[in-house]
Amino acid sequence: MAAGEPLIVLDAMGGDHAPAEPVRGAVLAARELGIRVALVGRPEDVERELARHGPRPAGLEVVPAAEVIAMDEEPARAAFRKRDSSIAVGLRMLKEGRADAFVSAGNTGAVMAAAIMQLNRIRGIERPTLVALMPVRGRLTVLLDVGANADAKPHYLLQWAQMAVAYLERVWKVERPRVGLLNIGEEETKGNALAQEAHRLLRESGLNFVGNVEGRDITRGLADVIVTDGFTGNVVIKTMEGMAELIQDLLREAIASRWYYKLGALLLLPAFNQLRRRMDYREYGAGPLLGVDGLVFVAHGRSDALAIRSALRVAREAVRSGMLDALRELSPARA
Repeated sequence: MAAGEPLIVLDAMGGDHAPAEPVRGAVLAARELGIRVALVGRPEDVERELARHGPRPAGLEVVPAAEVIAMDEEPARAAFRKRDSSIAVGLRMLKEGRADAFVSAGNTGAVMAAAIMQLNRIRGIERPTLVALMPVRGRLTVLLDVGANADAKPHYLLQWAQMAVAYLERVWKVERPRVGLLNIGEEETKGNALAQEAHRLLRESGLNFVGNVEGRDITRGLADVIVTDGFTGNVVIKTMEGMAELIQDLLREAIASRWYYKLGALLLLPAFNQLRRRMDYREYGAGPLLGVDGLVFVAHGRSDALAIRSALRVAREAVRSGMLDALRELSPARA
């Protein structure tokens, strides 16, 4: 792309609330932040949603895509067969240099499969990785991998840590991010063969490695980057999501059980709202798909307009920060 305001491609058909929420998020991003957005999707659906929001903001365009990959479709097959899907068209724009970054809240597996097919991997990176963003104690913690690679080799974990550090430094301006290895104990001799060898590689890497991090430590803010294999990471992130929902449900039930609890809840409402804001994933928008040769961001399937707006903001910052060049310049570990 030419110098100037980056163009961010948004999958308008991706997510549980598409196209309504992606389109509304794009309108917010264009109006409030001046972000240029290309909405990719079925034109009639996208235009109908745009009409609900009054005059079209400057810098917002619609790019036709006839097909949609549903959230429950088999990812690799859908990515291969649906060459005119909103995901495929958006990634093709990125590949051809007609856009600077791509954002989707759609089928995560399909985004990853299509990104690898169209963009290829960054030279030296053997496995791309999915990143989960976790607001912890007032700051951002990233957990990876969270599902892209159920099986991993020790040097994969080192590569992922290197890329996550570059991401935090460039996009979130974190100085010398602390890297932790998810394990079953603090001692370097703990864990399986994968964990023990990954510990050695991370210790010798020159990264700001703080050692092993146990499951109970994830929410304590001991590390900015927590690295593990995709099987473990996926179980962790989904368990945390389930526990958060359980705690919210139990709290609501408890408050509703007594009238004076309801009164107390009214008094504590400002504190509850403050806590909700500090833990709101929507402020962080989308996690990067690290390792593919392009800036690709995957938002939560439940993303609403505010989350999409944040995702577009983060994608623009990634472009401006030179994040992709920084990833290309890494000297990753190899087997």
